[in-house]
Amino acid sequence: MKAAGVRDGRLHDARHTASTVLLILGVPERTVMSIMGWSSTAMAARYQHVTDPMRRAVADQVDGLLWADQDDDEKPA
Repeated sequence: MKAAGVRDGRLHDARHTASTVLLILGVPERTVMSIMGWSSTAMAARYQHVTDPMRRAVADQVDGLLWADQDDDEKPA
């Protein structure tokens, strides 16, 4: 794997990836818990990672809500 430039990964890492992908897809937490075999919502907090594009999307939504009635020229810098 080293010669191919692929990083060494563990099966455990795949659980984090799978859980984060389900979060990005908007799968309800209860469904994620069922798929992943979790009985506690604390596991979602441990395995799901909020990404920068997700944070940006939320910021854009808040921006649109707060400044919806103003022209783009009137928005604060």
